[in-house]
Amino acid sequence: MKQLKVLVFSASFGNGHKRAAEAVIEGIRIKEPSAKIIHLDFGDFLGRRSNTIIKNIYSEMIKHIPKLWGRLYYKTAKVQPQSMGQRLLNQLGRRNFLKYIQVFEPDFIVCTYPTVSSILAQLRIEQILNVPVITVITDYTVHSHWVHLGVDRYIVACPEVKEKLVSWGIEAQCILMTGIPVSPRFEEYVDRQLIIKKLGFNPELPTFLLMGGAYGILESAARICQKLADSYVPVQTIIVCGKNDKLYQSLEMMIAKARNPMVRLGYVNNVEELMTVSDLIITKAGGLTVSEALTKHLPLVIYKPIPGQEEENAHFVKNIGAGYVADTEAELGRILNHFLRHPEDIEKMRQKAAVALPGLSTERAVEDMLRLVSNSRIKQRIG
Repeated sequence: MKQLKVLVFSASFGNGHKRAAEAVIEGIRIKEPSAKIIHLDFGDFLGRRSNTIIKNIYSEMIKHIPKLWGRLYYKTAKVQPQSMGQRLLNQLGRRNFLKYIQVFEPDFIVCTYPTVSSILAQLRIEQILNVPVITVITDYTVHSHWVHLGVDRYIVACPEVKEKLVSWGIEAQCILMTGIPVSPRFEEYVDRQLIIKKLGFNPELPTFLLMGGAYGILESAARICQKLADSYVPVQTIIVCGKNDKLYQSLEMMIAKARNPMVRLGYVNNVEELMTVSDLIITKAGGLTVSEALTKHLPLVIYKPIPGQEEENAHFVKNIGAGYVADTEAELGRILNHFLRHPEDIEKMRQKAAVALPGLSTERAVEDMLRLVSNSRIKQRIG
């Protein structure tokens, strides 16, 4: 049997696109262990200097002027797919993409970033590209930049995204609602008590997990930790500092003097374990973080979501009853105090989180991808 060859495109503008791509790759390797899979960063096709400049502009905008990013996001959210601007974007790196694809000869292509998806979809429409293009939308909303009639299959998070795609003219049979693909590790059953013991946490205390986004830890993280450290209601806090060494070092004295136990961690590879032992997560509203938490049935408190897709993700969480949104530090403090005194409300949110997603998101997405490529091969033989 011919070896399956898969090309996966993501981008490092934020971490969610990459994590969704990695989840799909994990899922494919489970189903097709011998598959040859190449994972490429869209930015690499822009050239190192251009990629660095774009990433830095995006990062600085998200950190320092998020409202400007929000205005740009919403202003362009309803731009027609056949607009002049979109047509120009569809030419970006087109020749390099096509050359790479022709050399590798994949059976199908997966995109978790909208720009590359639209470029390849246009090649499909022009019948220059003859393999299926599958697009994974990595948020609980859809910007018009994701929308292109040449995409063979959309993998989406929720009914609202499917409805918006249909309203843009995408045929319903081209859309599969699985939830955003997350690493299969988040779907596996694990014994909570065993993990608590393994990590050295106190099994008798409620546990709050504090995590930031790809572009820096939560704003006001140290002050949030101080509130939990001084709480008269016992609580255990895990704070993931990521690559923010300054924050990690600043917590040392606080932890030493804290009334309540606190565990500080740097960059971690066991988020699924930390979510398993936690009762509540305080975080940003990236699509993958939301999906991972909901997959683990973990209620969320989302702090200062960035205007745009994060804001829409936060609305989704709030609307399904699986979390709260805090727009100010004072509001966050009140929410945390409430949950410390009313743990039964956390349990209500956990029950909502448990039924929010269809489950087995990556497995079902990959099974559909393999069916799609099988059907494509049959059509090519008949043709």
